[in-house]
Formats: sequence, C-alpha cells, structure tokens
Amino acid sequence: MDKTVYSITYKSGVFLVLLAGTFWSSMGLGVRLIEQANVWQILFYRSLALAPFLFFIITIRSNGAPFVIIKKAGIASILGGLGLVLAFSGGIFAIQATSVANAMFLFAAAPFLTAFLGWFLLAEAIRRETWVYMGFAVLGVLVMVWNGILIGHLEGNLSALISALGFSIFTIALRWGKLEDMLPTVFLAGIFSICISGLLCFFLNFPFVISVTDAGIAMCLGVFQVGLGLTVYTLGSKVVPAAELALLSMTEVVLGPIWVWLFLGEKADFMTLLGGSILLAAILGNAISGIIKSNSIVPLQ
Repeated sequence: MDKTVYSITYKSGVFLVLLAGTFWSSMGLGVRLIEQANVWQILFYRSLALAPFLFFIITIRSNGAPFVIIKKAGIASILGGLGLVLAFSGGIFAIQATSVANAMFLFAAAPFLTAFLGWFLLAEAIRRETWVYMGFAVLGVLVMVWNGILIGHLEGNLSALISALGFSIFTIALRWGKLEDMLPTVFLAGIFSICISGLLCFFLNFPFVISVTDAGIAMCLGVFQVGLGLTVYTLGSKVVPAAELALLSMTEVVLGPIWVWLFLGEKADFMTLLGGSILLAAILGNAISGIIKSNSIVPLQ
C-alpha cells in the first residue's frame, strides 16, 4: 500500500474527497466550451491524456512496477474498464444533448443503481432505509425524464442514465474483484476508450484532426477532471469512512450546474430542479442514515 496514505488525516481525507468532486464537476463546463468536436472525438483526445497521466501516477505509487499492479487487477479490472467506457461516452453525449444540471442530477443516480446491481449480482444486502430512498430517487429520475420528453431532451436524459449505469458496473466490478485501488481500472478504461473511440472515428469518418481549442479542452478534462480527480479521491477514500463518501461526493452534482451558470449563463428549468432536488434529497438521506447506522462519523481533530 502507498505509504503516503498513513500521513493523511481524516480532515485531509475529507478535503481530498471534496476536491475530487470539484474536479469532476468541471466536466459540464469543459464539454460546453468545446466548439465542434463530437462525443467520440472528445473521448479520444480526453483518453489520450488520461491514460498516460494515470500510468505515471500508478508507476509512482507502485515504486516503479506499474505493470505488476495493472496485471494483478485481473478480469474485474477489464470489466470495470469497459463499464467506464460506457460511463464516459454516455456522460459526454448527455451534456451535449441536455442541460448540465439535468445530466449531473441523473449521473447522481449511480449509487442507487450500484446498490441494486450489488443486490442482484453479488447478493449484497440492501438496508431497508435504502430501499425507501431508492423509491424517492426513482421518482426524481422519472420527473426529469418526463421533463426531457416534453422539451425534446429524452436522448440526453437516457444517455445520462446509461452513464450512471456504466459507473455502477465499474463499482460492482471493483467489489466483485475485491479491488481496493481503482486507478488501474481507470487506466484500462482510458486505453479501451482510445481504441473504441478511435475505431468509431475511423469507420464513421470523423476526422482525427480537430481544432487546437477542442483538443486542448478535451485533454485538460482527461488530466484534471478525470485523472487528478480520481487520484485525490483514491487517497482521500482511504481514510474517510465509506458511508460518508457518497455524501461528500455530492460536491460534483452541486457545483457542475453552478459553473455553467456562472460562466455561460446556463440555467436549469423548474422541473429539472424539482426532480434533481428529490434525487439529491434521497442521496442525502441515504448517506446520513448509513452514517448513523454504522456510527462512522469521525470527530474533527
């Protein structure tokens, strides 16, 4: 295990998880600033930056033996990486096809999808309270999807849910393989994304040469939004109880719509805010009930 973990306090861990959510929240603004590139071109360039960055981080954390760590992750890492390809591509398309607020709120459904898949595939128990909050989450999702139908954003909403499903597959794969370090899996996701998006660009005649601005934004998203975000999250999650992580990670969902409102003037409509509020309330309630049940709140030092 990385020796630096032991020097991280609980307060530092909380800060790192909040920082990770802040990095992740930049996705909506970044994709909005891209002028012409489509989802596969964005994914290709973002992954071109993501994979080398994570390989560098893994090399440092493994004391110069990255391939040993990556190989050790096994088939679970491959399945999780493929799940992330689905999450990455669905997420980019969703932001291009609907409002950032709508997409971000629907991404937030991932923890409940993960709980359901864990129950269905891994026979993991679901707390009674979680079933109740899942019902409220479904209600919030239905409000947003129905609103998407009314305003012509159904494809964007469905893509956001597919993205959430991809993240859930990633999480379930990590649990199934008992993988504590997610970085090798995300590195493989970057490699898979390069290959899949590259092939699609080739066969669909999407040019590999895009504007410097679009390529630069996409590559910055790969390094900072995904790569650095996951790196600091991995460090912080080592010292923050699992029950608190879902609560702290809500930074992403809250800040994402704020960035595009501040910098681009993009506002969410009432139904999106209503459905999103129901969903976030469900996540908040479930996280707090989990913290209370596990008595995992650690007092600040």
